[in-house]
Amino acid sequence: MHLHILGICGTFMGGIAALAQAAGHRVTGSDQHVYPPMSDQLRELGIAVWEGYDPAHLNPAPHCVVVGNVISRGNPLLEAVLDRGLPYLSGPEWLARHILAERWVLAVAGTHGKTTTASLLAHILDAAHLAPGFLIGGVPGNFGRSARLGQAPFFVVEADEYDTAFFDKRAKFVHYRPRTLILNNLEYDHADIYPDLAAIQRQFHHLIRTVPGNGALIVNGEDKALAETLAMGCWTPVIPFGRTDGWHARLLSDDGSAFEVWEGASRRGRVEWSAFGAHNVANALAALLAARHAGVPLEIGCAALATFAGVRRRLEQRGVQAGVTVFDDFAHHPTAIAATVAALRRRIGAARLVAVVELRSNTMRLGTHRAELAGALAEADQVWVVPPSPVGWDVAESLAPLGAKAHVAADAGALLAGLLPQLAAGDQVLVMSNGGFDGFHERLLQALEMRS
Repeated sequence: MHLHILGICGTFMGGIAALAQAAGHRVTGSDQHVYPPMSDQLRELGIAVWEGYDPAHLNPAPHCVVVGNVISRGNPLLEAVLDRGLPYLSGPEWLARHILAERWVLAVAGTHGKTTTASLLAHILDAAHLAPGFLIGGVPGNFGRSARLGQAPFFVVEADEYDTAFFDKRAKFVHYRPRTLILNNLEYDHADIYPDLAAIQRQFHHLIRTVPGNGALIVNGEDKALAETLAMGCWTPVIPFGRTDGWHARLLSDDGSAFEVWEGASRRGRVEWSAFGAHNVANALAALLAARHAGVPLEIGCAALATFAGVRRRLEQRGVQAGVTVFDDFAHHPTAIAATVAALRRRIGAARLVAVVELRSNTMRLGTHRAELAGALAEADQVWVVPPSPVGWDVAESLAPLGAKAHVAADAGALLAGLLPQLAAGDQVLVMSNGGFDGFHERLLQALEMRS
């Protein structure tokens, strides 16, 4: 069968493409924005990708068009699909019908940490020789790709609450029917489609309704919004984590690179790994408990974490030039920004930390969290922010509490010109964006190399 995927370079749809090809389908795709890591993955798989949305991409006509949720009415290729009466499905629906049916689905949901936690869980299951399939919104270092079919029964999926498609406004995750469900955290996000937190909680409630009674909910026991969601109805055993009266972690190092796993007053395991940050310790604990529900003993899970190779664009060190270290991270919500900055601060100590943020997400473009932005960046020594264009709120005013250490740059080029002269050996530059950021990381490293 020939599938043509609209929006193929998104992390989710790129994963769908990889799974479809592995399942024996011929896959092609179209997208407007093509950048790594997904463009690299598709190229390596030999999947043909066309730039833009020309209706000619449908010649010859595919057997089915899989439509990404970035595609809306008015898109010329989508309009051609509808006018010609071609069969089409959303990405989540195709995944549920053709991949997840009859699999033990382990889903990872929550506002933050989904990609890292799903990567950790897939790695633990793989280390236990269970060869899981997975679809993750990033590229785990241990696998070098965002998706694989794996072997039955286990399949790990990053369960996103964003809407499904132009014709299906339910959250994507309601299609997945997990047996094991991780709920990491829950707060207001996606302001472009949800009016308030209660609307998001309703979608999570719908997800919880699909988990069977012989399944398990691995839930952050310290999250008030999740507790409120569970109170709306729950029919599945809950395994809370994060509370000292249940499963929790105790840090053995300030940066979280070593910790112990405790069940109440009983020590159950110890982990030493290359990852760091309190948020990643919480992610690891959730993954360990989900793997345990799938039959992986805790000691095997803890040992597996020692070989976890991280995830691309999650506190990923991109390079060192002229003594300046450049990190890349996907953080774009104030809570995630604050956690990422704090994690790197614990790791580097007194070294100068320069935080760079591209305000690219729809929620940040709308200014929904502008009051929290300065506080999220408070631990950085210098802050550079690139606002969206156009922007309907005063970014400089939001950063005013940071004083002289805060700077606003019009775009990546202006950022490079302003930042480069201020960098010195020993500086740690943390670049945070949920997009390609005009290749800023590599441009910065190249400019530093030329300067040295």
